[in-house]
Amino acid sequence: MKLNADQMYIVLADDDEDDRFFFKSAVDEMEFNSKLKTFNGGQELMDFLSQDDVAKPHILFLDLNMPGLSGFDCLKLIRNNPKLRDISIAIYSTSNSEKDIEETLSGGANIYIHKPNDFNRLKQIIRHVLKINWQYQTSGLNRESFFLSI
Repeated sequence: MKLNADQMYIVLADDDEDDRFFFKSAVDEMEFNSKLKTFNGGQELMDFLSQDDVAKPHILFLDLNMPGLSGFDCLKLIRNNPKLRDISIAIYSTSNSEKDIEETLSGGANIYIHKPNDFNRLKQIIRHVLKINWQYQTSGLNRESFFLSI
């Protein structure tokens, strides 16, 4: 994939085809100069990220509940890989479980997003996440700043 220097490179891993479609549609409607790559599962994502010549995404939106290699598994593999560990990861899930939120916070995710049911709200959330300067956002995370509520 060829990127321009000013493009935001976004990756989404989600096994739900409708969720991938709506996410792509939301990104396409925004004013960001971005390139989106989607994967329909954790194994497909990790196979891609493990290639030597792959550009790392600026941000990875990661669904938790995927068959096979789950989002939890991918988060752990990414954070334990020196080549990948600095990728900003937004957990993007239908789960509101306290256990899932705590586990992904302690596992090294940067932010937790509950998937919205409304397309305009989805665009608002993605826009908000893409405007965050992740270079400065990763230090001092706490429960309140981790769970995105817009």
